Formats: sequence, structure tokens, C-alpha cells
Amino acid sequence: MTKILHVAPLAALTAMLMLAATAATTGCVDMGGGDSMGVSSSSGATTTNDATTMGGATSGDNPTGAPGSTGGISSTEVATDSSSGGANSSGGDTTSGESGTSGSSDSSGGESTGGAQELAVDLGTAGNFVILAKAGISTVPKSTVTGNIGVSPAASTYITGFSLKLDGSNAFSTSKQVTGKVYAADYAVPTPAELTTAIGDMEIAFADAASRTPDVLELGAGDIGGMTLPAGVYKWGTGLLIPTDVTLEGGAEDVWVFQVAQELTVANAVDVSLVGGALPKNVFWQVEGAVTMGTTVHFAGTVLGQTSIALKTGTSVDGRLLAQTAVTMGSNTVTQPAP
Repeated sequence: MTKILHVAPLAALTAMLMLAATAATTGCVDMGGGDSMGVSSSSGATTTNDATTMGGATSGDNPTGAPGSTGGISSTEVATDSSSGGANSSGGDTTSGESGTSGSSDSSGGESTGGAQELAVDLGTAGNFVILAKAGISTVPKSTVTGNIGVSPAASTYITGFSLKLDGSNAFSTSKQVTGKVYAADYAVPTPAELTTAIGDMEIAFADAASRTPDVLELGAGDIGGMTLPAGVYKWGTGLLIPTDVTLEGGAEDVWVFQVAQELTVANAVDVSLVGGALPKNVFWQVEGAVTMGTTVHFAGTVLGQTSIALKTGTSVDGRLLAQTAVTMGSNTVTQPAP
């Protein structure tokens, strides 16, 4: 009898330890009546009487977009922008959709809404131009432009200050200030039709940039001077002022989209610099009002302007100037981004 009394408690204790270990692994404890209590376990699951729900799944988008070109107007840039993402779930379930971060208050006065990594804005055949405008392009010599420039529906007489020389084909002109070709709506075929397509693509790109879901709202109350900005979509319901240097920090695949409801004003001598491998071709300034850059500014990215774009003396742009009215230059350097 003495041995039996000692063995029975030991067996019971062993059974209790096994039950506890089972509960820690499965996240539930059998209460003896067939029911179980929901317990959060290290696996991220919660077990109830009816079902087990695992942690939320995330997935990525996999769209692609590549600017194309038609006819005789071509660009050295051939870019393809894509991102891939596989759905991931700790419980084996997969759902499609964007994964993002929850909203938070930005320390610089902007509200962060989160979101998936952006794709570059597809410029279509507008990407074949470093400067493209509807109403005209003018310069105070001497400017240095690398890439094609064009106007439509305006005629070649609305391209001033470049001392154009018409090619024998009558399809384009050349200028000592332009490393590329100069196109206008009154030149010989196929130029007029190709320019019409490029202008349409420019407007589509503007609408695309404007439609992106913002990650950050009203940063700095419309003043981003002195800030270092990671990739994302930034939106302002007002104008945007850049009074001092701004840094865009990110990798070669990162994309910045700046949505400005009114004017964009860049003060004299401001440097918009890219660090960490960020590329000018992946920066887009979508501006509904006039764009004005002061003297000796260094600017980066593609400006998609719904109205005019004006550069003062000594300013340089590593990007594109795409205006739905006119581009005005004053002895500037504008360089098409590397592909």
C-alpha cells in the first residue's frame, strides 16, 4: 500500500505536466466539457470553440509599366518599372491586396497614412522629351539642354532663343544649345501625330501622379525646407515652398511622388539632392499651379506642371520639364535623367 500511495500522485503530476505542455503549444486548455478557452500563443493563433484564426496575411502588387515610343521621335531611355510581391501568411492563408502601415502623426507636421511601395509614373512617349510643352519653350541664351524638346499644338515659332536650324527632312530642327532634336507641331509628318501622342501621354502621367494614394499629408504645412524625405507619396492641399536644401534619401528602386494643389516655389540657391542611390528618373513633382525656381537652384526629378514652369538664371535640373502651358528658361542646364 505504501508504494501505491506514492506512485499514484506521481502519475497524476506527470499527466498534469503533459496537459500544461499541450496547452502551451496549441493555445487552448481542455476544460473537460469539450469546450476550450481562447489563448493567444506564440504562433499568433487564437483558438475558440469553432475555429482557429491565424495572423493576417499580407501581399504585394505585381504591376508593370514601361514607357514606349512611336515613330521617329525616340529617347535613349528605355525604362521598365515593376515591383513584385508575394503573399505571406503565418497560417498558410493567402489574400491579395496592398500591405501598408498604419497611420501615424509625422513629427514635422504631416500625417502619415502608410501604403505600399510606389511604382514610377509611366510617362509614355512623353518620356522621349526632356522638355515638352503645349504653348511654347523660350530661353535666354545660352542654355544647355540634353535630350529632345518639343511643343504642340504650338508651332515652331513658339520655340524662342534657341536659334533653330531646320533639318532637310522638315521633321525636326537642331540647335547648338540642344543635344538632341527639336520638334514642333508644324513640322513634317510624322512629327505632328507623334507630338499629339506625347502631349496626351504627358496629361495621362499627370493624372496618374495625382491619383496616387498619399502616404504623408500636409508635411511641414507646405514648407519642407531642410528636411530629409524617404520615398513615398506626399500631398499638399496648398502650395509648396522649398526655401532651403532638401534631401531625398532612398535606393535605386524607390519612388517619390509630390502632389501639390497650388504653386511650387523653390528659393534661390536651393539644392534638391538625392542620396543612398536614389535616382532622378524616380522623382515626380505633380503641380497644379505655376512652378517657379529661383536663381542657381539645383533641382531633381520630373516636373509635371498643369500650368507654367519658369527657371531663373543659373538653375539646373536633372530631370524633365513637362508643362501643359509653357516653359520659360534663363540660361539654364536641363539634363534628361539616365535610364
